[in-house]
Amino acid sequence: MESLPSTSKKTTYSTGADVESLPSTSKKTKFVLRVKMAKGDPKKPKGKMSAYAFFVQTCREEHKKKNPEVPVNFAEFSKKCSERWKTMSGKEKSKFDEMAKADKVRYDREMKDYGPAKGGKKKKDPNAPKRPPSGFFLFCSEFRPKIKSANPGISIGDVAKKLGEMWNNLSDSEKQPYINKAAKLKEKYEKDVADYKSKGKFDGAKGAAKVARKKVEEEDEEDEEEEEEEEEEEDE
Repeated sequence: MESLPSTSKKTTYSTGADVESLPSTSKKTKFVLRVKMAKGDPKKPKGKMSAYAFFVQTCREEHKKKNPEVPVNFAEFSKKCSERWKTMSGKEKSKFDEMAKADKVRYDREMKDYGPAKGGKKKKDPNAPKRPPSGFFLFCSEFRPKIKSANPGISIGDVAKKLGEMWNNLSDSEKQPYINKAAKLKEKYEKDVADYKSKGKFDGAKGAAKVARKKVEEEDEEDEEEEEEEEEEEDE
């Protein structure tokens, strides 16, 4: 099993490798997720690591060097690391604290050069025509209130699941009215977008535009949360 930084006590596991015994703690080793590159954007800087994450990383590297053939039991190893970390003095942890500070400086610098704000969401123009819904979303808009009314307290996920099941149970002829309406809305949307672009940017008062933008973004975030759930159900 994994070897951790030196300590006075040692205990042996079934693998035969020596591992220091450590007292328990509630710390979780989430550093693996934090240091991964952002999904869908390989150019985004690697996430910053905490002092504890550097400690665990060091322990793993030491174990691999000393026991290259010994398989790693991650759950057990993580528990031992967290217990050992709790017993360490401030002086022992200082090395890892410095590593974390340096990594934060690196991360902040790279994020500044990277450009996109945290979350990477593009700001929406509150005055631009809103994209039209699909036939499925028109169906959802009609039946979502009915499902919520019949099931007080139901979660967004369960509402989406129910809507997906209802849609999939419809025949093609029953779906057609929604599909036809969606097609007409799409035609109107394309015309509205063309007209909007031909007029150039909206030149309204900055204060009013800011308030309108905030309201639209809040409404869109709510709609998008429900739509994302419903899209998943439609695809299943």
